[in-house]
Amino acid sequence: MASYHLETYGCTANRGESRTIERRLRDGGHHPVDGPKAADVAILNTCTVVETTETNMLRRARELESETADLVVTGCMALAQGEEFADLDATVCGWDEVPEVVLNGECPTVTPGTEPILDGVIGILPIARGCMSDCSYCITKHATGKIDSPPVEENVEKARALVHAGAKEIRITGQDTGVYGWDDGERKLHELLNRICAIDGDFRVRVGMANPKGVHGIREELAEVFAENEKLYNFLHAPVQSGSDDVLGEMRRQHQVREFREVVKTFDDHLDHWTLATDFITGFPTESDADHEESMELLRETQPERINVTRFSKRPGTDAADMKGLGGTIKKERSKAMSDLKMDVVGAAYESMVGERHEVLVVEPGTGESVKCYDEAYRQIIIQDAPEHGVAPGDFVEVEITSQNTVYAFGEPV
Repeated sequence: MASYHLETYGCTANRGESRTIERRLRDGGHHPVDGPKAADVAILNTCTVVETTETNMLRRARELESETADLVVTGCMALAQGEEFADLDATVCGWDEVPEVVLNGECPTVTPGTEPILDGVIGILPIARGCMSDCSYCITKHATGKIDSPPVEENVEKARALVHAGAKEIRITGQDTGVYGWDDGERKLHELLNRICAIDGDFRVRVGMANPKGVHGIREELAEVFAENEKLYNFLHAPVQSGSDDVLGEMRRQHQVREFREVVKTFDDHLDHWTLATDFITGFPTESDADHEESMELLRETQPERINVTRFSKRPGTDAADMKGLGGTIKKERSKAMSDLKMDVVGAAYESMVGERHEVLVVEPGTGESVKCYDEAYRQIIIQDAPEHGVAPGDFVEVEITSQNTVYAFGEPV
């Protein structure tokens, strides 16, 4: 797990975003340290109110770049003027993307145990611990071990308790949800989801990260469960990590690109409006120019609406840490190229929604008087001036999509 140093500048809203980032990092098993020099990664949450502030942000970013192994720049300046950080060896991203970037493509540890957590109207339900993978770059497996799946009925009861406690959104989490039940000889994620969706109440269910190999063997059953249950967000997070089978082999990812494509096609066949989320690691030590282009082509072909792009960085104690790495310039160029393509793909997905009507679940407060919501495909919709519209976390609201801002849309209640 990574150690991190987080610095926050600007308004109360920015500080709130940092608290959310820290909560997700701690839930992922990461821990804060005293100062950037002791950290695996430094996170700079920026402000961009006036020119002097911008100058200070750039200066501080350069200082942090020289003091830590990896730098992540987020916040208002990163979103509005990300090009200002182009000469830095840093990952520039939105607030919501920071935890995934810090994970470095590894399986999330998610929570200290497998007990459910209620956070506002969000119920977090870890369904198992561990995974069946042996990725060459991942340090998490040393902490979590192989998959250990509690019985379906036990997880259903935990989900029912969350609903009775007021959860409106249940987030199914785990290091690899797709292999739930594999330790008992049979993958049971589709069975578990069916059972949870049968619980009485008005709520939605989001399935957390599931590696392509685990999903591939139950792709038909899983897609049918999604199609049959309105409570399930039509959302699948299947991290492919590379479009090159050669690189996937060196990563020991277990799946091949063909299997990822087959998973995507199966969900395309069963669902009209759904969101594919995936991850790519750029600059893996054995990645050639041709390998990188295969990843770019896979992104263009599959058009995921959520994409986490991570520059490879070595984790101590992993096999990949002993490989001769690529230069920082190469990794930076490939990361930028993929990040630029990502913004085009994601922006197009949200732009296509403008003018449509969707039922959304209000999940949590946003900036100022706005609220964050998710539609049936787990696409993020912002409702501004929420008190004026009388909406609050936990409400289901029909909205018309009025505009978009690349990685989310704005909705007006109707």
